[in-house]
Formats: sequence, structure tokens, C-alpha cells
Amino acid sequence: MADFRAQTTVNAAEGALFDYLSTVQNLPHYFSRMTSATPGDGDEVHTTAQMPDGTEVEGSAWFRVNEDAQRIEWGSEGPNDYHGSLEVTATADGSEVQVTLHTNRVADGDADIREALDTTLATIKRLVEDQPAAT
Repeated sequence: MADFRAQTTVNAAEGALFDYLSTVQNLPHYFSRMTSATPGDGDEVHTTAQMPDGTEVEGSAWFRVNEDAQRIEWGSEGPNDYHGSLEVTATADGSEVQVTLHTNRVADGDADIREALDTTLATIKRLVEDQPAAT
């Protein structure tokens, strides 16, 4: 069982940033390894992702957006107990983005998961700060 947490500060208004991050079709733009995401019925989302070993996996997950809390939650059914969240909060310098992730697939401190979270946050920061039109 492993729990991960990472955060970064982004020079962007929290509302615009959250709107961009909570749009299902934008997920592959910033989530490391995700290659496609399309909305399904209700809170369902269909995704494809490339794993660290290069294999591509497809699946369905749930994706819940809480606009009032500026929080996104996601997860999938199965033995890995995979779920996570992303929260956007206002700061004096813009916004903080915090991502948490839980999975039974790896042990705490897994380097691949840590790298994927760091890459995801760096990508969010780069997309938003270098290309403000993205938000």
C-alpha cells in the first residue's frame, strides 16, 4: 500500500486553473502517461495510458469534480485500490496545486510514481505559465 503527495505553486488565478484542470479532455495534456481521456456516462471517464514498461492500458474510472472545493477526485475499481485527488487553492502568488495518490500496486516511495507526480506538476506549471491561453 502506498500513498503519495506532491504540490507546486502556479502563477495563475485559481478559478481559471481549476476550470482547465477539471476538463476531462485536458487530462492527457498534463497527466503523465495518460494518452487519451473521454467522458462517459455520469462520472465515468474512459482512459488510455502508457505504463513505465511501454505497454498501453485502457480502462474506465470515475472522475468527480467539486467546483466549490476546487477539488477533483478519481479512481478505478479493482485490486489496486487506485484513487487520487487534485486540489487548487489560492495563494498570494497565484495558486497551489496539490496531488495525492493511493495505490496497492506499489510500495511507499516508489520512484516511478514519484517521478510521474513530479512530471505532472511540472507539466501543469509549464503549460499554464508559458502558455496562459491554455487556461
